[in-house]
Amino acid sequence: MINKRLLVKNLLAHNDENSFYDKKRFISIGEKEGKAKFLKHVCALANSNPNNNGYIVIGVEDEDNTIVGVDFFDDSKIQNLVNAYLDNPPKITYENIPFPHLPEGKVVGLVTITSNGKVCSLRKNIWKYYGGAVFFREGSISLPKAFDVVLKDINSAEVATIEQHARNNIELTLDGVIDFLNHRHPDLSSNYLVFKEQFVLCWAGLEKKVKQQSYYSRVDIELINEQVKLFYSALDEVTLSFDEDSFTILEFVHLGLGGQEHYYPLEEVTIRFSDNGNYSIDSQLVFEPPNYDRKVLFHVMNANNAILQKLKLGIRLSPAELMDLHNLPDSYLICYLNGFEEAKTQMENARKILKTSAYTTYQALKDALRVIRKVRYS
Repeated sequence: MINKRLLVKNLLAHNDENSFYDKKRFISIGEKEGKAKFLKHVCALANSNPNNNGYIVIGVEDEDNTIVGVDFFDDSKIQNLVNAYLDNPPKITYENIPFPHLPEGKVVGLVTITSNGKVCSLRKNIWKYYGGAVFFREGSISLPKAFDVVLKDINSAEVATIEQHARNNIELTLDGVIDFLNHRHPDLSSNYLVFKEQFVLCWAGLEKKVKQQSYYSRVDIELINEQVKLFYSALDEVTLSFDEDSFTILEFVHLGLGGQEHYYPLEEVTIRFSDNGNYSIDSQLVFEPPNYDRKVLFHVMNANNAILQKLKLGIRLSPAELMDLHNLPDSYLICYLNGFEEAKTQMENARKILKTSAYTTYQALKDALRVIRKVRYS
């Protein structure tokens, strides 16, 4: 098994980006420009590496390779995005890699791109790139190519060496388990499970029992063998279940208007372990959003928009408006799920305002945008 933290370090040892790996400070696939640039790099790395993996490392300063990290990103539908915009799309995975020096909730993103052996191209126009465009890596740059489009194997030996040097061992696994159980979450209940005598999964969370059912918040789940963070949540509540072959996470979201909040199942993620040393992660969106009267939602939208405008102008909010601000992310989310497309635009505007304000609604807003991302790409 490949230790993904070692793999990231080995990739960064190639100080300059090259034809099989790219590095980014962050990606922004929620915006058209960021989505287009991400797809361009995926296309270029797939075409430049037909017989080996290509990689994008996210959360690293470009100038000196300093690992600064990014927010945990659990968009399991990223393959759907690639399939929608690329012909002959590669297989793509996004993994969250913890590093000890990063703050809680911050990780390094590792995108693994596996070509299907055919020329990958844009299926349709996006931003300033035209449908049919083909991209290749020229050193550290992804460039379009209009002629002599031939896939060549130039990196497989070097990438195989890098991956071999990142193979895991018993010492690293034991160190990872001890660190997780004894140091990572001293105030939470921590546990470990072994699957198929090969995979060690650690998890921690704050337990709450409701009618004999255990719910967990502040959940952290890691596959220690590969140093991959499988799930992280600062707020949301989940249920956990497992048998000898699998581990299942059912995530809930807390939504409602006017103090009438309820828990709604959002997504079920099942990690299945095989006897041959492989594992797979299957996710299924099970979300059924609550429906509200459109007249009520028009009032909610206008009230939220007025609060944002006051924040933008630096006008002090009343106590009632402060309460509405606390509920603003969920209110906008409910509006969006009931057909108010402009609510997402307002949430993006709110993100820019709240990020630099003293209010504590920013994390809840990011969680609400994450729900939208899951729903859109399902």
